[in-house]
Formats: sequence, structure tokens, C-alpha cells
Amino acid sequence: MKKKIRLYLDTSVISYLDQKDMPDRMKETQEVWEILKSNKYEVIISSLAIREISECKDEKREVLMSYLEEINYGKYTIDEDTEDLAELIIEEGILRPKSLDDATHIAAAILSNSSMILSWNFKHLVNYNTINGVRQICFKKHINRIIDIYSPYVLLENDEENDNKKGDDNND
Repeated sequence: MKKKIRLYLDTSVISYLDQKDMPDRMKETQEVWEILKSNKYEVIISSLAIREISECKDEKREVLMSYLEEINYGKYTIDEDTEDLAELIIEEGILRPKSLDDATHIAAAILSNSSMILSWNFKHLVNYNTINGVRQICFKKHINRIIDIYSPYVLLENDEENDNKKGDDNND
């Protein structure tokens, strides 16, 4: 049996499930959630993401927590090693000190052995400088795998490709 890809979800992905001021992104995120509900992927969510969700206003928090009940996920607990790696990400200039939570998400994804981070945070996570910097950190720390950082679009595109391949198979 093929091993599932381990995905780390940062808080933005969960938050956009109920982002009424951005209906297109909310709809796309809900489509991604349907894919996650199918258990095609192994999902990891950190204690930091849970804490950030718990800090939302009551109504949004309740909605987001009910979404989390719809999927199977592993919980990664932030520990001293995670905090140290996040600090290294800051020290190396990949992210600024005010983005410590974003650095912590990256560290949690790396240390949870995730293959991919999904995020809607284009400013701090889904961009060339961060992706390249994370690869350099992994190299320095002798982490022998690459962690990719993508927007959730990648799951929608991958799901469409698989559907198209299935359709092509039926036309043989």
C-alpha cells in the first residue's frame, strides 16, 4: 500500500474555512477540506494552531473546531526542540522576530516529519525566500528530506489530475 503524504496545516488553512470576507478563498478551502476528509493524506496540526484557533471569537472558534472534528489528524505538541528550531529560522534571517509563530509552524512541520506545509500565508510562508531558507536549514541540521511549502491549491490541482487520469483510464 502506498504511504500517505504527511501534510502540516498551518492555522491559515483552518481559519479560511470560515472567512466570510473572502468567499472565493473560503470556498476553495472548503473544497480542500473535502479532500482531507477522504483520508488520502495524513494530516498534522500543531498545538500552536489549536491555540491560535482557540483565540478566535466564540462563533468562529466553534465553527473551526467543528471542522476539525470532521477530519482525522495527528497533533504535534510544540516542545523545546521546536522552539529552538524556530529561533534558528529567525536567527538565519528567514523570518523576522515578529513572525515567530510562523517560524514555529515551519519548525513543527519539519520535526513532525511532514512532507508538505499547506498555508494561505503568502507573505511569510508560501514564497521563494522562505522555501529556499527552509531547505538551507534542513541541510544545516542534516535533515535528509525536503519539506515543500504550498498553498492549498496544490491539493485541488492534484485531485483534479487524479480525476482526469481515472477518466482517461476508463476510455481505454
